[in-house]
Amino acid sequence: MQSNDKKHHVRPFNEHVQILYDREWFEMLHDKALRNGTWDDWTLYQLAFEAEQASLISSFDQLQSLVHIPQLTPMPHQIETAKKVLTEMRGRAILADEVGLGKTIEAGLILKEYIIRGLVKKVLILVPASLVLQWVRELNQKFGIPAVAQKKEYMWVQNDIVVASMDTAKRDPHRDIVLGMEYDMLIVDEAHKLKNKKTTNYQFINELRKKYCLLLTATPVQNDLKELYNLITLLKPGQLGGQNSFQANYVVDKRIPKNEEQLQQELSKVMIRNRRSDGNVNFTKRIVRNIPLALSPEEQALYNGVTDFVKGRYEEAGGDLSSILSLVTLQREVCSSRDAVFITLVNMFKKTPEDSPLRPRIWELVELIRSIKSNTKAEKVMELVQEINDKVIIFTEYRASQEYLLQFLKDHKITAVPYRGGMNRGKKDWMMDLFRNRAQVLVATEAGGEGINLQFCHNMINFDLPWNPMRVEQRIGRVHRLGQQDDVKIYNLSTRGTIEEYILSLLHEKINMFELVIGELDTILERFEQTHSLEKQLAQMILSSKNEDEIRRQMDDLGRSFSEIRTGLTRDTDTGEMQRVNAMLDAVGQTIPRNDAEVSS
Repeated sequence: MQSNDKKHHVRPFNEHVQILYDREWFEMLHDKALRNGTWDDWTLYQLAFEAEQASLISSFDQLQSLVHIPQLTPMPHQIETAKKVLTEMRGRAILADEVGLGKTIEAGLILKEYIIRGLVKKVLILVPASLVLQWVRELNQKFGIPAVAQKKEYMWVQNDIVVASMDTAKRDPHRDIVLGMEYDMLIVDEAHKLKNKKTTNYQFINELRKKYCLLLTATPVQNDLKELYNLITLLKPGQLGGQNSFQANYVVDKRIPKNEEQLQQELSKVMIRNRRSDGNVNFTKRIVRNIPLALSPEEQALYNGVTDFVKGRYEEAGGDLSSILSLVTLQREVCSSRDAVFITLVNMFKKTPEDSPLRPRIWELVELIRSIKSNTKAEKVMELVQEINDKVIIFTEYRASQEYLLQFLKDHKITAVPYRGGMNRGKKDWMMDLFRNRAQVLVATEAGGEGINLQFCHNMINFDLPWNPMRVEQRIGRVHRLGQQDDVKIYNLSTRGTIEEYILSLLHEKINMFELVIGELDTILERFEQTHSLEKQLAQMILSSKNEDEIRRQMDDLGRSFSEIRTGLTRDTDTGEMQRVNAMLDAVGQTIPRNDAEVSS
């Protein structure tokens, strides 16, 4: 074949074949070859080669998610937990780490891994209402997971990753929508609330259609081994056999296990429990400073007047605490501030019939409040805030005390913001941002004791003290947790000659709650409160005591009761049965491989 185009030339290949080519194209190719060809230079080639090598997955259990979360560096025990859930538990597990070890981080890491691998798209995360915003924030900011907080009905279907409270999800009209969907992964926080098969919570979770499931709880057993069986059956039906079989094989009494080694092996297939004592996590210290204050004569007169009024009503009721329990609130409020007790007294006055002899007595107390011109506690708070010269969170139980403190600090040129229940999620977020970036002080009511992480702050003032030690621990837990870099300083204000003085003595000296291992306090309280709550017993003690000496004696008896329970928990006796169960659960945690060298590589 012959071409007349001068740009084309024919070169014989053999007697039968000829090839037509473009000379200009050839010359262009030749020029490129002289300039290093159509390929990149050697350095760029090497970079491309290394990039391909880096993207290779050498084994199934290698976590791909770690390179996708540059803003977070998980701890070794969290990485090992994620690997174990992925490779051994096939996405169904109870994460039972002790409080403060980062179960939320573990769950987020596992979820991110499954999303990256293309195994999970539709996700439901059920948490206590107070924690919804915290979960959304952590998943968004730390893991880049586009989770949303459920607000409207359409969000169940429209959004792939939804965080909601259990109460919202299980109530109409949401219930039918949620149960009608199929979820790739279900995550339930505070899962110990599912321990009873007969509850609507348990039945709702059991009906949900889910492929993978994570249950988070620091206390998988609280009273009865049956609770553990129920949780595991919810997660993996049949894992421990039928209930009769489980009872026969593993239970002597409701709190006494048998065949413990075999039971541990079964638990290790579905449960991971990391402990502080494993030594993988170092927590900073708690430095506690108790500050006793002398009330002004006017404040002391108000306290005495309220106390006499409440005791008088108690005697009139024939020692029946239940009929006047609401009045005990007065006793607690007056220890906080005049403002807190003022509102209660005024409301009480309005509700009391005009012909009642109580009305003038109530109004006398209101008049006493009018005579108080200063607040001893608030003045001490200002002194401490100025002395600390750093961020401080102040906790109070009462909204009126909070409002007073905010105004008092403002009057003294100290920037402070509030945090309380009743604020919507957006406002709570705003307050947190203001505290983090601008304000020196956050004044929080009890609602601030749950659901927020304040590791950037390491100073805390208890303006008043709850009668329930667990509430005090919840407050401290907002700042003293994983991620806290500094020792946490806790300032407890108490007023001399009031019930607060005795409460602080009980918490600090008798219970030693500030030195207790996390998890030990709630166990002690649970044993103590088998008949009556601690708060009711304290109220009974205060109202029935004739003088301060009698109150001190009863407080000493109360303290001895706590000491005996704590001692009993360390023995394998009838009073220490749960110690044996907890030891068994802790042994499950020891089945996790601890090769830190492998993790760091």
